[in-house]
Amino acid sequence: MATVKLVDENSLDPIVQRVFRDIKATKKIDQVPDFWRALASDPSHLELVWTHLKNVMQPGKLDMLTKEIIALAVSATNGCRYCINSHTAAVQRLGLDNEGLGEVMSVVGLFNMTNKLADGYQVEPDVFPEAR
Repeated sequence: MATVKLVDENSLDPIVQRVFRDIKATKKIDQVPDFWRALASDPSHLELVWTHLKNVMQPGKLDMLTKEIIALAVSATNGCRYCINSHTAAVQRLGLDNEGLGEVMSVVGLFNMTNKLADGYQVEPDVFPEAR
């Protein structure tokens, strides 16, 4: 259960109205997801997070599927059930099938393990990226 009351989609707050309209238009959906309705309990924070998300999650050097796969991997690593479901749905909409999803989860599991092993053994970095 959310720790704040989810804001009704028909809120009279002008910031909430504007952001909710943009969420629905941008995501091509009919209702505002509960995550955004929870954030709307603080309209300025809702606007800040939505603006940041729109900026980051647009096509650039990385395509949308790649960005959503990264979002899914981070969500799985962080254990955010809401985000795991949301980003799994997104990668499916973008064409990732169950085999591809299995590959993503295999990579997530492998690198969660190897990261913890490197930390546990306190291995100092000895391979570095090029400075560019």
